[in-house]
Amino acid sequence: MSTITTDAATGTYSIDPSHSRIGFVARHAMVTKVRGSFNEFEGSGRFDVDQPERSQLSVTIRVASIDTRNADRDGHLRSNDFFDMETHPTITFASTSVAAADDDRYEVTGDLTIKGVTRSITFDLELTGTAVDPYGNTRLGLEGSTVINRKDWGVSWNAALEAGGVLVGEKVTLEFEISAIKTAD
Repeated sequence: MSTITTDAATGTYSIDPSHSRIGFVARHAMVTKVRGSFNEFEGSGRFDVDQPERSQLSVTIRVASIDTRNADRDGHLRSNDFFDMETHPTITFASTSVAAADDDRYEVTGDLTIKGVTRSITFDLELTGTAVDPYGNTRLGLEGSTVINRKDWGVSWNAALEAGGVLVGEKVTLEFEISAIKTAD
């Protein structure tokens, strides 16, 4: 792969799901963390190096694709106790603003909709690189994360622990590792 100048990176992109990850981390039983990901998602957007405020991003995640490496837990997460997949089969994000934080970091604000509830979130997204792959595709790499309180989206199920505390932490870290392919200038 050859790298390209960031100026050549301006354009319209589609997320390459086979080389990307949308994941999460939540505290379990007050002592450890459970990591998971959504294996089916799609997204697109415009990235403008010179005028980041003209950039935008939209992502749709299929709740059915949740994967924590435990089938029983995944089934529970799909249920009405958590994501209510039958009523709300997708999670969506649509940016409302993008601003440069420094040379390769951007502050992205947008509407996150989970379980029918839409709230604004802001997170840092780092441009990790640009390259032309062996097939001639211009690729853009982005990484970021943010912490949300799942109760703000109506995802509030929990169970008390005998020794005190709860089974599932309220704070969830969302993680994004994105490889996007340029589709147009």
